[in-house]
Amino acid sequence: MARPEQTLSSVECRPTDFATTHWSVVLHAGDAQSPSVTAALEQLCQSYWNPLYAYVRRQGHGPEDAQDLTQAFFGRFLEKDYVRRADPDRGRFRTFLLSALKNFLTNEWARGQAAKRGGGQTLLSVDATTAEGRYSSEPVDHVTPENLYEQRWAAALLAQVLARLREELSAAGKQELFDALKGFISDETSLKSYREVAIPLGMTEGAVRVTAHRLRERYRELLRLEVANTVAGPNEVDEELRHLIAVLRG
Repeated sequence: MARPEQTLSSVECRPTDFATTHWSVVLHAGDAQSPSVTAALEQLCQSYWNPLYAYVRRQGHGPEDAQDLTQAFFGRFLEKDYVRRADPDRGRFRTFLLSALKNFLTNEWARGQAAKRGGGQTLLSVDATTAEGRYSSEPVDHVTPENLYEQRWAAALLAQVLARLREELSAAGKQELFDALKGFISDETSLKSYREVAIPLGMTEGAVRVTAHRLRERYRELLRLEVANTVAGPNEVDEELRHLIAVLRG
C-alpha cells in the first residue's frame, strides 16, 4: 500500500526540462520519515517524465498510449516504493529508472495491470502537448530509444547549467550581459562577432572577449559541479563528463 505522502493526488508532475536527479534527492525521496518526501518525489517526477515519455514513443507507441504508459509507470513506481531500491553504489539513477520502466513495459502493462487509461488511478498532471511537441521535433533517424533517453539527459543537463549561470549574472544585475554573450559561452560560437556585441554594451572588443572567456570558465565550473551531484562519488566525475560529451556528439 502506498504511503499517504505518496498518493498521486498529492504529487503534481509536470514534464519540465530533464535533469539528472541528484542522489541526495533520490535518497531523500526514499526516506519514509522525511517530512519533505512529497516534494522530493515531485522533483523526481518532474525531472524524468519527458525523457521516459520519449523512450516509450521511440518504442513505437502512439502519443496517447505513450502518455498513459508513462503516467501508469510513475503511478506504479510511487505506489510500490521502487525508489527505495535505488542505490548509488549500484549505478546511476537514470539507468536504474530506465531499467524499471523496461520491466514495467514488459511485465506490468503487458499483463493488463493498467489496461484502462491511467490504470484506474488519478493521472499525474502533465502537459502532454508539450511533451509530444518536443518528441516530434526530434529528427527522423535510427536513434535507439536508449540513445534518445541519454541525449535528452545530456542536452537538458547543459541547459540547466546555462540557466544556473544566467541566474548568477541576473542576481548580480548583469542579465543583459549574459543575454548578449550567451552565444559565446557553451560552444564558443555566435552569430555575432565580439565587436558587434561590444557596441551596444558600451564595451571594447577586448573587454567583451575577456568577459566571454571568464563566463566560459564559470560555465565549465558549474558543469563539473552539476555532474558531481549526479554521480555516487568524485572519482566518477571525469568519466561522466566524457560520457556526456560522447552522447552529445552522437
